[in-house]
Amino acid sequence: MIRITQAAPQQLSIVQQIAYDTWPHTFGNILTPEQIDYMLKMMYDLDVLKELVEKKGHVFLLAEADGNFGGFAGYELNYKKEPVSKLHKIYVLPQMQGKNAGLALISEVERIAREAGMKKLSLNVNRDNKAVGFYERNGFAISGEEDIDIGNGFFMNDYIMTKKL
Repeated sequence: MIRITQAAPQQLSIVQQIAYDTWPHTFGNILTPEQIDYMLKMMYDLDVLKELVEKKGHVFLLAEADGNFGGFAGYELNYKKEPVSKLHKIYVLPQMQGKNAGLALISEVERIAREAGMKKLSLNVNRDNKAVGFYERNGFAISGEEDIDIGNGFFMNDYIMTKKL
């Protein structure tokens, strides 16, 4: 059984570790090792994660099974001051994939967003990421594309996907 809990500030290192453990598997065939390393440092430094929580209103959820944390989701309510919940990050360790951890995380974000009066859930996903199919199977639809310059000559080439709540 998957248990979802909100990450306490001292658990942000768990979020960081899951990101470092999942990214090479998730993006190894999509991004260069240099871009993966750059993005991990840019997005998952502990100071960056703390700032997201303390100053930008992000909330991290952890997925746990059999006493082990195997995935996380990071979201924000009222994204861009709209009735939208933005799912900024969701990653599940390879050994936890197929055990409904990702679905449990998304379902909990949806529940929280609905209770907060949000009208839709939005996320960005790399256009070559196999997770696009997972999101489509779970009610998301591609609503746009964007190429985001993240510095150092690197871009995030994403679909924007949304789901009505």
